Amino acid sequence: MIREIISNWNRYCKEENFIGIGSTRKVYKVSDYVVKVNLHPIGYTQSKNELDLYNAMMEQGLYDLFARTYYVDEYISIQRYYEPLEMKYNQSFEIDLSREEKLIPNLYEEVLTLLDQEFNSFDLKDSSNYGLNNEGKLILIDYGMNKKLYEEQWVPSAENGILPQIDYDFCTVCESKKELRMYGENDRDKRCYSCGKE
Repeated sequence: MIREIISNWNRYCKEENFIGIGSTRKVYKVSDYVVKVNLHPIGYTQSKNELDLYNAMMEQGLYDLFARTYYVDEYISIQRYYEPLEMKYNQSFEIDLSREEKLIPNLYEEVLTLLDQEFNSFDLKDSSNYGLNNEGKLILIDYGMNKKLYEEQWVPSAENGILPQIDYDFCTVCESKKELRMYGENDRDKRCYSCGKE
């Protein structure tokens, strides 16, 4: 199936398979996999980082806390699909170890420390970066951003309106309060993704 997706990803990455969008990648569900389509070169770097990090975690026996990354090229990456965590009040939230205790897998805190200290990983507690495995425990599904990439490439691109930052506000079309993609401080288009703003 993976070879088929690699050869024909454009055919599978259609609106009916769409499941999420970040600032640098758009995500589609295809069978038991997700295809992350790069919207910006930073997305490609994130995908390469995910592949490298997953392989490093395999060597250390910690891979079961990460969605497996199977394939990466300049256009797409392919990863195992996991049901994403639901938003709260139409927005992502910070994982709180004390409040989310039933979701925390073994070695979670140790792995977060390892990712921070050895891999310079960034944004490890945002709920949008997690899914749930078969046991109902957290599994990282978006783990390719590191502090250097964030500070040296993502922040300047966001500040210049090239990449969106997330704002929590009312959509001017559906009037729901939710996460909106905003391109720089002069962006006045407050439509949500569902109402047409990518």
